Amino acid sequence: MTQSDPTDEALATIASILEYPQTPRGSEQPTTASPPIAPVGADGYTKIGPGPMAAIRFKWSVRRGENDEYYVDEMIGENSAPIVLGPMSAEAAIKMVDERESEARARFEQIRREMIARSPTAEAAEDVRRQGEV
Repeated sequence: MTQSDPTDEALATIASILEYPQTPRGSEQPTTASPPIAPVGADGYTKIGPGPMAAIRFKWSVRRGENDEYYVDEMIGENSAPIVLGPMSAEAAIKMVDERESEARARFEQIRREMIARSPTAEAAEDVRRQGEV
C-alpha cells in the first residue's frame, strides 16, 4: 500500500466539491486568503489553507516542545488528529508552515483554474473561438 500526500487527497475532495456544488449550508464562505495568526514567537504560529469548507481545510500550528524544540501539527479539517512534524528550530517550524500553506494555496489555485477552464461557459467560448477560425 502506498502512502499518499494528504494535500493531494484534500485537493481532490475540493475539486469534486467544486465540480458538483451543492446548496450552501449555513454561512460557510470560501476562504482564499490565510492571514497568519501569529503570537509573539513561534509557539502558536498558525496558518489555515484555502478551501470552500472548514472540514477539509488544512491547518498548520507550531508548538514548543522540550529543550527549545518546535513541532508543526498539520491537520485536515477541524477535528482530525494532527500529523506531527519535528523536532526543529523555531525558524524552521515557521518556514515549514509558510511553505506548506503556500504549496497548498498554489495547488488549490491550479485546481480552481482547471475547474473554471472546464466549465460550460469556458467550453462555449472555446467553441465560438474555433468557429471563427474556420
